Parts: sequence; C-alpha cells; structure tokens
Amino acid sequence: MLTLGIAFAAQLCLAAKHDKNHNDAFMPGDTEENRIAREVRHQLVTLPYYGVFDDLAFRVENGTVTLMGEVTRPTLKSDAGNVTKRVEGVTNVVNNIEVLPLSPMDDQTRYAVYRAIYGDSALSTRYGYRAVPSIHIIVKNGHVKLEGAVANEFDKNIANVRANGVPNVFSVENDLQVDGGK
Repeated sequence: MLTLGIAFAAQLCLAAKHDKNHNDAFMPGDTEENRIAREVRHQLVTLPYYGVFDDLAFRVENGTVTLMGEVTRPTLKSDAGNVTKRVEGVTNVVNNIEVLPLSPMDDQTRYAVYRAIYGDSALSTRYGYRAVPSIHIIVKNGHVKLEGAVANEFDKNIANVRANGVPNVFSVENDLQVDGGK
C-alpha cells in the first residue's frame, strides 16, 4: 500500500513538473508553442556557458517569463535573465534560477557521474555527441538529479544505475523523460 502511494505521488510530481507550462530549454518544444516560448528557448540554449551540469527551464504566461532551474555559474543566471528580457513580447522576467553552491566535492562528483554516464557505450553514442547533451547532471551537496530526455526506459535505467554507482553520491533523483525515440 505504501509503495502504491509513493508511486502515485511520484507520478503526480512528474505530471506537475512536466506540464505544458514548464519548458526545459534544451528539449524541443511542441509544434503549437508560441513565438515567445520558441525565442526564449532559443536564447537560453545558445548561452555560451550553458552545459551538461546546468538545467534551465521556463514558463510563459501573458508576457511574463519565469525562469527556473539550477546552474553552476552565477553569470549564467544573470545572462539567462538578460537575454530573456530582450525577447520581443516579454514584459516581465522572474528569475528563479538557483545558483548551486561552490563545492570541490560536488565538482568531483559531477565529473565522475559524467564519466560514468557518458563513458557507457550505449549512452555515449546516442546522447553524448550533441552540442548540449540531453542528459543533464545536477549535483547539490552530494545529491544527484538527472534531467532531460532519453529514447527509452532502458537508457533511463542505465543512466540511473551508472549515477548510483559513483562513490560519494548520497542519492540519485532520476527525472529523465522517456520520449519514445522521437
């Protein structure tokens, strides 16, 4: 009974997180996405220091863009806010991006998880050779969160196993979406 409740709560969290008002910057938008959302997505994904250890997302409501996610550099947070303000039709920007704390241990964990995931031959050939790889690795105080999209449940499970196998990782939250190979 408890596992059923946990599974149901996880599904609710996933549905709330990945609703149509929450757009991950590095994931393609819907074909019906409005011009402002398309332009904000483009501006965010082309930021020069946006990488695999950052997660940027946004929501557009009546000209107000709310930025969300976690980044490793404070300049990336401010750059994201600045490029979003310049998009035609944006009247207000709420920058809720969290800057992850500086930590040599977290940096070591990031690189170790990166090597574990993108060093796997099944994952590296499919996801590693992109300008912005689709599996993002967010590390905060030894806790790892995987964000992004994979083609199937098997790849999601491989990434989870690889991340859990890294020393000094306290927990892994696997928020990877299965996109069905689109």
